[in-house]
Amino acid sequence: MIWFRKRLIIYTVILIIATWWAMGKTEFEWENFANFSKAFSFIGDRFLPLDWSILPSLFDPMLVTLAIAFLGTFFALLVALPLAFASAKNTSSNPLLYYINRFFLSGLRSVPEIVFGLIFVVVLGLGPFPAVFAIFLHNIGVLGKLISELIEASDRGPQEAMESVGSTRKVGNLFAIIPQIWPNILSQYFYRFEVAIRTSLVLGFIGGGGIGQRLINDFESFNYPAVGVEVLCIMAMVILVDLFGAFVRKRVI
Repeated sequence: MIWFRKRLIIYTVILIIATWWAMGKTEFEWENFANFSKAFSFIGDRFLPLDWSILPSLFDPMLVTLAIAFLGTFFALLVALPLAFASAKNTSSNPLLYYINRFFLSGLRSVPEIVFGLIFVVVLGLGPFPAVFAIFLHNIGVLGKLISELIEASDRGPQEAMESVGSTRKVGNLFAIIPQIWPNILSQYFYRFEVAIRTSLVLGFIGGGGIGQRLINDFESFNYPAVGVEVLCIMAMVILVDLFGAFVRKRVI
């Protein structure tokens, strides 16, 4: 008990020092919270009343945004699944292959989508296609990492039972491990799909198409009533995707 208290005191002191250091680096001041009232005044003065007349013209950019997020994450899932098995300790066939795959996934995961987007916009030109590639590459790293952790935490019993009756390692992975972790894979996928929708908005700021490009154009032209409607449409998209993901997970489980 004494050891626990000493450890708790040490961690508390470290946390306080880290918080104090971070507040200094970020110019954190409590007085700035008083300025948040100006944000509400700005929204009330500039955004209202909302310009609902633009709503019909937003359907196509919204569909483009959904398409970017879906293609990027779906193709990433297809690639990440086999890489995840090669990156999990209990399913990797070779130690060298294990470390190579872990390093590869970490590399993809460490590069933000916006950086990939800037590169592909220069190489491939403006439009949704570079945004799909940016989301695709980053999410290979993220989904590969998440799925490999699910694989390592899975129960080895069904896989060992299949191998004991003569099945190969790959067949054991397919029919013993994937059914265990499939609901969690879907959960992770739909979460990344939601994140990809928001990411595609940011990629639209650099010419990636979709409602993000429409949003930044209206913001730069000070058309704030239109920006308000676009933000509400984005919120509606994310909520609908979340509800659909919950529905699919319930059907699978």
